[in-house]
Amino acid sequence: MAGAIKANVAENWEEVKNPTNAFLQSRKDRLALLADLLIQKEISQARFDSRMEDEKLIAEAQLHAIAVISKAIAQKAANAAIDIFQKAVKAALNVAI
Repeated sequence: MAGAIKANVAENWEEVKNPTNAFLQSRKDRLALLADLLIQKEISQARFDSRMEDEKLIAEAQLHAIAVISKAIAQKAANAAIDIFQKAVKAALNVAI
């Protein structure tokens, strides 16, 4: 996920690297819980998708708070990070089935 953010903030990466990594580390347990709940079929895909939208908004807000990057770049970085996570969960679901 950090790599996806790095690719989207490009020249601003050094400014946001440490806070971004700290933010992702702080969200790690929450994201793992959501992935496990979906994989174990304890929540629906729709509920998972809704929670991922929330995570995108949280990530975007965090990126705005820690960096001097434009809103479009923050949105793109947040979307890229969550997309990477969702693809990993989807791959795990396909393996688990």
